Amino acid sequence: MSEVKQDVVVALRAALKDRDRLRKENARILSGASEPIAIVGMSCRYPGGVGSPTELWELVAEGRDAISEFPADRGWDLERLYNPDPDNFGTSYARHGGFLTGAGDFDPGFFSISPLEATVTDPQQRLLLEGAWEALEDAGIDPASLKGAQAGVFAGVMYQDYGAMEYGISPGMTSSIVSGRIAYALGLEGPTMTIDTACSSSLVALHLASQALRGGECTLALAGGVTVLTTPGAFIGMSAQRGLSPDGRCRSFAEAADGTGFSEGVGMLVLERLSDARSNGHPILATIRGSAVNQDGASNGLSAPNGPSQERVIRQALANARLTPQDIDAVEAHGTGTTLGDPIEAGALLATYGQDREAPLRLGSLKSNIGHAQAAAGVAGVIKTVVAMREGVLPKTLHVDAPSTKVDWEAGEIELLTEAVEWEPNGRPRRAGVSSFGFSGTNAHVILEEAPEPEPVAPEPSPSEGEQGGEESEQPLPAQIPLALSAKTPEALREAASRLATHLREDPETEPLDVAYSLLTTRSTFEQRAVAVGTERKQLLGALDALAKGTDAPALARGASRSSQAPVFLFAGQGSQHPRMAAELLESSPTFARHIEECEGALSPYVDWSLSEVLAEGQGAWTDRLDIVQ
Repeated sequence: MSEVKQDVVVALRAALKDRDRLRKENARILSGASEPIAIVGMSCRYPGGVGSPTELWELVAEGRDAISEFPADRGWDLERLYNPDPDNFGTSYARHGGFLTGAGDFDPGFFSISPLEATVTDPQQRLLLEGAWEALEDAGIDPASLKGAQAGVFAGVMYQDYGAMEYGISPGMTSSIVSGRIAYALGLEGPTMTIDTACSSSLVALHLASQALRGGECTLALAGGVTVLTTPGAFIGMSAQRGLSPDGRCRSFAEAADGTGFSEGVGMLVLERLSDARSNGHPILATIRGSAVNQDGASNGLSAPNGPSQERVIRQALANARLTPQDIDAVEAHGTGTTLGDPIEAGALLATYGQDREAPLRLGSLKSNIGHAQAAAGVAGVIKTVVAMREGVLPKTLHVDAPSTKVDWEAGEIELLTEAVEWEPNGRPRRAGVSSFGFSGTNAHVILEEAPEPEPVAPEPSPSEGEQGGEESEQPLPAQIPLALSAKTPEALREAASRLATHLREDPETEPLDVAYSLLTTRSTFEQRAVAVGTERKQLLGALDALAKGTDAPALARGASRSSQAPVFLFAGQGSQHPRMAAELLESSPTFARHIEECEGALSPYVDWSLSEVLAEGQGAWTDRLDIVQ
């Protein structure tokens, strides 16, 4: 073969190899672009005393209404604020809403924040910071382990009215710091941003976080939203627009719908690519199959909803999920309870999900329970839906006297959930859509799917018949189980013990050995420490109860470690010095004189001068000696 032919053959082989490499790389990119995103951790606080996803589920499963009168701890002038006459400008004709218990409570020391800085920090920042920590722990991730990680933060928030008149503008009241503070506190180095698209903010944050994960910008993401109504401005403004429900309740898609009811809340999700969640061994609560965001554009009003835009965002989310409308069982709707918005939303759902179905689409809204949490509303709907998938139940929507006659319910197959129903998988995974529409015109829709079945684990090989022998082998005694707890203060340690004891009592199926493993491997370790040791649940509970009460028990050990963040004081010696400095204090204060004497004794092996004599000299030459000055 000639040299020219050999060169051609070599070049062709190289080209074929390069083509195969490019094909594999392209397949990897395409696969990553459509890979489901796993929800591996959740946390939340919402009205009705809700402090966790479990408590949120209990509220909706029991059909409870979390709406209450205006809180008395906000400093609002309630007598002047409320006026039942909607024409009385500058007042609110509603005096009910959904409010967080202890919205201003915060432990600044836990996050190394000074009390002064905490005072001038928006409660929305504080709550989202706590929510991020709790969501990571729910995922079995030690928050301290993420320092330097390519982890992102995507936070939805729409109000910045805390303390501006009293404190001026500071980082604690800047919306960008809502997300930035989380990244700073945990040392995260992935993309971090605060999103304000009004009521759709938290669902847009979820969409952007999913894109960042699929695009390789981060390996883990925190996504959610927060709303705290520190002033009554939202009620006054919506009253002027006649958009409030007089009793503060959202009657989603009901004939009696008469306006929206504002509320508060915070919700946070921990997200990973599904393959990463599996390889990391994190719990997969549900997956995000697809999502989409769009805008109303030049529609029939700046803040008015737009049906065709809502249809488009739903269809785009389905296309991104590679699913059809018939693959979706239910929709957690925006459902604000307004006479304009609900019929438009229902029309868009009928046009998209309601056609060519064997079984009707089930429709509900959490806002009927807790009100409209605005920037925290979308993530609340996601949390509710994730737990509903796990429980196999679709909860009822409250306050529906009858489905609204402003909706043509005959135009498609949709059923309003006026009663709870079993959620059957029907031979495929449970799936649901979640909608959130901002009065800014930005719409978001997310497609959720229940968690996949765990990947099978190869069983441990059992001993052969010959290895077992003829006699029954002796059963090993149960090992001592250590439940290790830590906190930054003794009070917090007692509270942690109380919560753990409650959890073990309320969930008797929980194995103490599993709890012990999780406490040791997925929690940060702080200065105040205790270990409850026992071989059975009763013994462990007794030790935890003793710790919670601050008493001793035989199966309980307590101690404290030195903090790695203990303050260090350095007196450099630079500054002003003069003859007879401290002389007057030496003469007037025996305590000071005694300590100076102790210092002189400590210095004497190392210097050729006397500390007390130097300080007592009227015009000595010591000020010219650098070693003495320092």
